[in-house]
Amino acid sequence: MIDSAVKPLIVQSDRTLLLDVHAPGAEDARAAILPFAELEKSPEHIHTYRITPLSLWNAASVGLSPDDVIDVLNVYSRYDVPAGISAGFADTMARYGKITLRSAEKYNDNLSDNKNDTEELFLTTADETIEKEIAAAGTLTKYLAKIDGGFKVKLTDRGTVKQELIKLGWPVEDKATLREGEHLEIELRENYNVPGLINEANRRSFILRDYQTEAARALLGQGGPGTGFGVIVLPCGAGKTIVGMAVMALLKTNTLILSANVAAVHQWIDELLDKTTLNRDQIAEYSGDSKAVAPVTIATYQILTWRPARNGDFPHFSLFRRYPWGLIIYDEVHLLPAPVFRVTAEIQAVRRLGLTATLIREDGAEDAVFSLVGPKRYDVPWKDLEQKGWIAEAVCIEVRLNLPEKLKVPYAVAGKREKYRIAAENPLKEEAALELIANHSEDQVLVIGQYISQLESIAERLEAPLVTGKTPNAERERIYSSFKKGEVPVIVVSKVANFALDLPDASMAIQISGSFGSRQEEAQRLGRILRPKKNKNSYFYTIVSRSTIEEDFAANRQKFLAEQGYRYSLQYWNSTDEFPKENQ
Repeated sequence: MIDSAVKPLIVQSDRTLLLDVHAPGAEDARAAILPFAELEKSPEHIHTYRITPLSLWNAASVGLSPDDVIDVLNVYSRYDVPAGISAGFADTMARYGKITLRSAEKYNDNLSDNKNDTEELFLTTADETIEKEIAAAGTLTKYLAKIDGGFKVKLTDRGTVKQELIKLGWPVEDKATLREGEHLEIELRENYNVPGLINEANRRSFILRDYQTEAARALLGQGGPGTGFGVIVLPCGAGKTIVGMAVMALLKTNTLILSANVAAVHQWIDELLDKTTLNRDQIAEYSGDSKAVAPVTIATYQILTWRPARNGDFPHFSLFRRYPWGLIIYDEVHLLPAPVFRVTAEIQAVRRLGLTATLIREDGAEDAVFSLVGPKRYDVPWKDLEQKGWIAEAVCIEVRLNLPEKLKVPYAVAGKREKYRIAAENPLKEEAALELIANHSEDQVLVIGQYISQLESIAERLEAPLVTGKTPNAERERIYSSFKKGEVPVIVVSKVANFALDLPDASMAIQISGSFGSRQEEAQRLGRILRPKKNKNSYFYTIVSRSTIEEDFAANRQKFLAEQGYRYSLQYWNSTDEFPKENQ
């Protein structure tokens, strides 16, 4: 039994911090360490945080000193802080601020006359050794032009330069002027009954939750240097869109929202009309379907990064840079480091907010978000929100099936990639999915998979609609609408379900195949069923071919959720069994 006087934090010599969530002061300790430590795992009793160079740079960017970090550890640590753990804090944090990026108009004497000053920035350091290191870095050569006292940087290379420098261990203090943007009067409709342009009977009353308020305020901080940009991490179903709208209401400025697909664009429009005082004329869609601009414009990443030739200009990107935005919201910000989306991060002259359920990327590019958007400003354990009823309690089950005899030899002689596909497309998975759906007749079900031929087959057997990347947007939204109304109890979806799929009544997901070992995808797919339901759990089934390479990939996929406190039970099914045999 824990003594009430015991402090909540255990500081280990490898810079991991163990937080006893049941100890007195645990909530205060969590809030105190969040600015300089990354949350790694949050199961039931002990949450694990880690102090990393990136987390220390995050701390330095909001004005914390090495002594501030050490003081927090001493205040909350149950035992003496290990000798030497703080060694290097000062050196690491001192790297932040060694290199600064400023608006180039302050250095007109150094700039060429044939370019608009607003199109150039100035990179400088007071340390001659660092300056020479920058000049010698091959990855930066094409982005920098050496001048007396530093380097010229094109505005369009702002994010890329910061990203390359952070790879060299030098986080950039970005002091370039942020545009204010045009004023836009916008308020949230909390507890509202306000006339609007949509059907009042369909309007959903809401109250801004405490953690949503905290997240919005965390982005803006005290309004000084180093604030107004960063990332908010909240689980799917926790209301990230509402956090974005809360930030909009605080800043009251023209806003550009970048989203994953057209369905997400329409969801943002619906939410803005439902929960803010904006009218339809103040909101525009900029996508492959429609190209309008308004004080609040929601665009897709794809249209913004489109160009007619591989080495050509980005015509739509140029348009967005010229519009007087005061805020840019990056929905599903974990997409941003991908090369095809990186150019969107060059719109860095304004306040910017990244929203995501997880920053995990299998390519290890999480730190790119720090340089492209900003530091993580807010995070909260998934299970904390579940315990408070803000997201649904999810039961996670892995069903393991044998391969059919006819596939065992082809599997044995196949290469690694083909082995995965054979296991993933095990035809017995369809039988298992049908049985699971029959056993959950009261649930609204999503069947999610990777391979189109597999999805087409199971959709036909279920007589259920199929949504893939090729499904026209109008048809896609018609299917989603039917699902929301309860007219269609099951839909089959491809990896389009990974992002921005707003189906609040979905209470069961069956994952029949996935993108190898992607933990990020696992988190997104579970998130599809985490909207809270009255007196009802959600169920997340993953069907895996037994004794195949798919088991290894499934274990990696589940790692992230296990670290969030979710438990998987295993069920071993035999195709001849009438009922499954369960092994907890």
